[in-house]
Amino acid sequence: MHYTGYLNKMAVYQHNPVRYYLNTENDLFFLNDLLGKKIKISYLHKIKCFCGKIVDSVYRMNFCQSCFFTLPQASDAILKPELSKAHLGIEERDLEFEKAYQLQPHTVYLAISGGLKVGVTRTSQQITRWIDQGAVAALPLLLVENRYQAGMWEVELKKKFSDKTAWREMLTWKDPDIDLLSIKEEVKQMYPDRIQEFSSDDTIYRFEYPKIAVPEKITSVNIEKNTSLEGELTALRGQYIVLNNSTALNIRTYEGRMVDIVI
Repeated sequence: MHYTGYLNKMAVYQHNPVRYYLNTENDLFFLNDLLGKKIKISYLHKIKCFCGKIVDSVYRMNFCQSCFFTLPQASDAILKPELSKAHLGIEERDLEFEKAYQLQPHTVYLAISGGLKVGVTRTSQQITRWIDQGAVAALPLLLVENRYQAGMWEVELKKKFSDKTAWREMLTWKDPDIDLLSIKEEVKQMYPDRIQEFSSDDTIYRFEYPKIAVPEKITSVNIEKNTSLEGELTALRGQYIVLNNSTALNIRTYEGRMVDIVI
């Protein structure tokens, strides 16, 4: 296989194990079948923003300067849901977009992704969100009406739980054995006057990821500084590809970068 083009977030589908696809501009390539094969990825020093403009550098979430400062998809409320204002009818950048994005059911969840974490996601996207974070287990904690409410809950729960993915532990499969239902019950006891907001879904969603080997330690490659990486594809988890030389590349981090991939 030989592909030259711009990186996109890997497409993921719930299965046992999770199915991964390289999402190119014209096709999807099933990556699970490529485990054990040699892969070389070379960065070609071009970046394309989501708007289609070719740029020299990008801002947070891989937006060009113009998009970063104008588009609602790049607003602070995307990463900090507690800053959402659509529920008040207040526009930040585009009220219609913000209403559609923010005023829908959101899940506050617990997940095991190298460690225990708390997070927020649109309920309609929760399975994809958990897979993208490399969770081996996830449990809905609260179901709320909008993004602002979810964000305020997250702010409160971050006093007790991390909201970060422990990526090194995640990519070396050092996930702790934690009883998520017990933790959910503990949290419910902490907020007895808000018990109606807690999700009645006590299903522990479990995920397995494709792998043929587990590294003892791992290094995440910056493809803009180390412009190529090469090795045998041994695992896929979260939005990372893992090679047999204990290196990993976060595909989502480098969305929009033009690369040459040879497998």
